[in-house]
Amino acid sequence: MSDEISLRKSSGRAIIPVLLVAAFVVILNETTMNVALTAIMADMHVTERTAQWLTTAFMLTMAVVIPVTGWLLDRLTTRQVFMIAMTAFSVGTLLCAIAPGFGFLLFGRVVQASGTAIMMPLLMTTIMQIIAPDNRGGVMGNISMVIAVAPAIGPTLSGLILHFGSWRLIFVGVLPIALLMLFLGGRYLENVGEPKRTPLDLISIPLSVIAFAPLIYGLSLLGAENVEFWVPMLAIGIGVGGLVAFLARQLVLQGRDRAFLDLRTFTHSSFTISLTMLAIAMMAMFGSIIMLPLLLQKAYGMEALQVGLMMLPGGILMGLLSPIVGRIFDRAGPRVLVIPASVLVLGVFLFFSTMNPATPWWAVMIAHMVMSASFACIFTPLFTVALGSLPSNLYSHGSAVIGAVQQVAGAAGTALFVTVFAMQTAAARPAVASDAAAMLAGAHWAFLGAGAIWTAAMFCGFFVRRPENAVQAGAAH
Repeated sequence: MSDEISLRKSSGRAIIPVLLVAAFVVILNETTMNVALTAIMADMHVTERTAQWLTTAFMLTMAVVIPVTGWLLDRLTTRQVFMIAMTAFSVGTLLCAIAPGFGFLLFGRVVQASGTAIMMPLLMTTIMQIIAPDNRGGVMGNISMVIAVAPAIGPTLSGLILHFGSWRLIFVGVLPIALLMLFLGGRYLENVGEPKRTPLDLISIPLSVIAFAPLIYGLSLLGAENVEFWVPMLAIGIGVGGLVAFLARQLVLQGRDRAFLDLRTFTHSSFTISLTMLAIAMMAMFGSIIMLPLLLQKAYGMEALQVGLMMLPGGILMGLLSPIVGRIFDRAGPRVLVIPASVLVLGVFLFFSTMNPATPWWAVMIAHMVMSASFACIFTPLFTVALGSLPSNLYSHGSAVIGAVQQVAGAAGTALFVTVFAMQTAAARPAVASDAAAMLAGAHWAFLGAGAIWTAAMFCGFFVRRPENAVQAGAAH
């Protein structure tokens, strides 16, 4: 037993830092592009709708590739999966940096997204395999820090780069770090676990594409300007139909231990409860990330860089708190963190619903920091409980399920916020004196709606409990 613990610790020292830095780089890349779209439009002479495909295609590729990672992590070694992910990301980054035209740049983003989609399930699965149950909270806190800080500093970093140089520098700056991680991973990364000869189901691949791509795309179009309502509804309908067919196929395959994405993860109640709360939290966080910058720029007249700097403290606070939250989880369990944090998130939504032209910017920034700190107290326990509730043979599939749900929930949260906001803003315009006042009226109902949905997450929080294997491990110490 002591030899096994020693092996786990030595593997962790070699693997985790490389995986964390690599994950930070690929996630950072996700949010740097939003600020650069205007510069790319001017440089490549494309419209806003065309340029938006750089983020839409990235998101769709992520949604399609993530369900594949459950099979990929079962079938290949840790080093092989890492090399595939970082090679794809590095090649995509190079293609973007040298892109002579928009089509080439778009292709590079798709290649980048293919690597990015693999990295987080790989990181979470590897940690579940090498870290003892009673220490997982602290390590999951480091993952949450990566997930929080990278997206938070992405827009600010992109804004600074664009202030001094070309948008291509965003990719040029990331490429050497990605190549260094690729080299270190290939040289020092140890394999964890034994690959299984799970055959690739050729029916599941197209079903996965039909399910997740139209669903995410349709959700992203809800509330968009100059888009007929039937277009997103048709896409969502196709996606839902494809998802039903995909899930039915997995139920058939898992009886033969050949599932592309094993749904037996949902037979574990703690996983299902934690995943439900995680999905609602993702909806709330992504919706807020979209709504707040929109309001600050259009209703309060702030510049994009000002908004980025204003949102930065919340993201940094979330990142700094995540490792501390992980250690508290290891000692005290999830409820002492999740329940009070859920109440604070509800309070922040209620405050945001009262925003008016006289609301000071610093009050919005403080509220955003409180929300970010609260999410830090929510995400780390939920990730740890969800995966810790599963047997080891389902870790890879649980990580893939969480990744897929994150993508769908994020798109759904954004669609919900934007749709309610757009509808209520349009309804308020005839009765108010300015567009800014109409937008704030629309935001009032969007945040109230988010608060109403959040009550379901608060209810789930009372049923989140530490996995039994972690309790037993803690007692043994």
